[in-house]
Parts: sequence; C-alpha cells; structure tokens
Amino acid sequence: MRGLVSWMASAGVGFWRACVVFGVSMLAPAVWAAAVGIWFWWWGGGPWSWIAPLVWAVLGTLALVRPVCRITRHLVARWTGTVLPGGYRQPGPVTQLSTGYWWNGYSYSRTSREAKQDQAMRIRWRDPANWRDLRFTGIAVFAIGVPAALPLAGIACAVLGFAVLSPIIGALGVVVALASAPYAWRPLGPVAGRFLRASPAMAMADRVTELTAQRADTTVAQAAEIRRIERDLHDGAQARLVALGMSLATAEKLMETDPERAKAMLRDARTGAATSLSELRELIKGINPPLLNERGLLDAVRAFALDSPLEVTVSGNLDRRLDPPIESALYFGIAELVTNAVKHAAATLVEVSLVRDDTGVIAEVTDDGRGGATMREGGGLARLRRRLAVFDGSCEITSPEGGPTRVRMVLPCASS
Repeated sequence: MRGLVSWMASAGVGFWRACVVFGVSMLAPAVWAAAVGIWFWWWGGGPWSWIAPLVWAVLGTLALVRPVCRITRHLVARWTGTVLPGGYRQPGPVTQLSTGYWWNGYSYSRTSREAKQDQAMRIRWRDPANWRDLRFTGIAVFAIGVPAALPLAGIACAVLGFAVLSPIIGALGVVVALASAPYAWRPLGPVAGRFLRASPAMAMADRVTELTAQRADTTVAQAAEIRRIERDLHDGAQARLVALGMSLATAEKLMETDPERAKAMLRDARTGAATSLSELRELIKGINPPLLNERGLLDAVRAFALDSPLEVTVSGNLDRRLDPPIESALYFGIAELVTNAVKHAAATLVEVSLVRDDTGVIAEVTDDGRGGATMREGGGLARLRRRLAVFDGSCEITSPEGGPTRVRMVLPCASS
C-alpha cells in the first residue's frame, strides 16, 4: 500500500513537471503555429501576405530564445541540483584613459554613456551564446518536448476513449499517462547539460574579453602612477633640490665676506638634503617597499602591520621567495584590505594568513568589523579582483551583516 502511494505521488509530481517542460519547450513552435494561422487567415490578401506572419514569427522566436533557456536552467537547478552557468558575455568596465576618451573593450568613445551604449549593443549581437540558445530552442522541441508530451497525450487519449471511442482505448491512455509521468520530464537534465553549457570557443572569447578589460585597467593604473610620481618629484624633492643648489651657490659667495651666515646656510642646506632624501625614500616605498625587495612578502606584511592603528596578527609559512610581481600584488592587496578595515569596517582586530602550497600562495585577511562588504562594480574590491586576475588569481569575499569579513586571495606562482 505504501509503495502504491509513493508511486502515485511520484506520478503526480512527474506529470506536473512534464506539463511545465512541455509548455516551456513548445513556446517557440506556438509562435510559428500562430504565424501559420495568421497566414491562412490573410490568404486572400495577396501573394505577399506571408511576409508579415514570417517576420512576426522570426522576431517572436528571437525574443523567446533567451527567456526559454533561462527558465530551462532554473528548472534544471531546482529539480536536479545541477547548475548550468549562462555563459553570456557580461559588460566589462568602461575606463577613461589618459587621453580623455572612454574605452569599453571594443572601441573608444567621447563620453561614458556612449561607451556603455556601444558596448551593450556589441555584446548583445556578437555574443556566441545567442546561437547556442537558438540551437537549443530548436532541439528542445524534439528532445524534451516530445517525451514530455506523453503523459498529456495519455490523458487526452483516456478522455476521448471513455467519452467517445472505447473504454479499452481510455484504459490504455491511463496506463500510458501513469507509466510515463515519472520519467517524461527527465530528458530535460541531460539535454540541457549537453547543449546549454558554454563551449570552449565561448570560454575563450570570454577570456579574451576579460584580458582586454585587464589591459585597459593596467594602462590606466600605470598612467596614474606615472602622474603621481611626476607630481611628487616636481612638488617635493625637485623643489628642495633646486633650493639646495641656490643655497650652496649663495653660501659659496658669502664664505669670504660673511662666514657665519654661510655656515648657517650650509646647515640649512644639509637639513634640506636630508628632507629630500627622506621624501625620495617615501616615494620609492610607494612604488615598492624596500623591505619587500630585501626580506620578502611575509616580513614586509609584518612591518606594515606594526604601523597599522589596528591590532594586526600575521601568520604564514612562506619559506621561499615568490616571484616579485606576485609579492607586490599580494602586499598591496593586503594593505588595501587592512586600510578598508580601518576606514569602513570599524574593526579592532585583523588577522592575516599567508600559506604556500604546491600550486600557489593563499592570503586570507579577516577582520572583526561590522561586515556587509560587497564587491560592487567600480569599487576597491572589484579593482583588487581584476588586478589579481592579471596573474590568473582569484579573490573571494565573505562578509555577512555584523561580521566578520573574510577575503581570500589565491595566486598561482613559482618559487624564485
């Protein structure tokens, strides 16, 4: 008895799912059936009456392709637990270059709005996923829709058999409906998994797009860094060195006529030289900390932690030096995360962990702040992820409301 109840429940769930699958897979054929009906209705209008129904059917199919595929992915994930990534091209960052123009990954524009509009249009019509979805919509009619129609056909046969034709036909229809209901919807998972996954060509195209965006980010970052160095040199060390030269020239002239004043000017020049040297050291430290070059990533992070206003604990097992670009990327990433904890998280404690394994290095930064950090487009965390992606690295953030916030950075690297 219990087995019969379980079977009936399975048949009921399967029948409902088969109905849903049939309805979704037959949306595009329904559009074409409606177009054929309109064409017959307009038959007396002339020899060109088929143009309007055909255009309507094509446009309707194109409009339905992506919604049908999205609904299919949702049903597969809900019923089978298999997640099928969409693989659609996502708009990359629109970056303003040093020339004043905006780069969207495809072309240059004068304004940010024009760049985004051009990017959206190009992505929409050049996305290879459009052809993949269109192909799946045609295949789904036969590979998914026809099997899903068996329970419905059985019910229709049963109704006609008992009402009009013969009880035997009606009983046969009931048997077909009950026997096929638990299984009629199951081709959905394999067929969708086979035809809705991103192809290698699409994955390669996405990678090219990502690298193009990273190149634009790198260009902007390099230009900004060069401007910062030029500004610091011009306003700081260069001005002091010019003043130092003038002081030495004046002291040379006063050495015989006013030795005391010349000595005072030499003392001021020595102080100015020490200040210029300190400014140059700070400037070099902003490019790459000397301790990072001399002692490595772990000691550089520990030194940075000593200067932080928060309590920062650093642990790690980096027994070998990493590639210099990897060390620099991780150092400035950790520095940015600790700075964010000071400015935005109201944290009191930060824990930094650096672990090396066979494939790369893993850096985790955890703070006890308020949490709620998100990786929004254009934000610091999004820029950090793109900087790590240049090295095929990744950045994952976990930050529930109320904390704690944990950021995990993974970079593949080789020892030096």
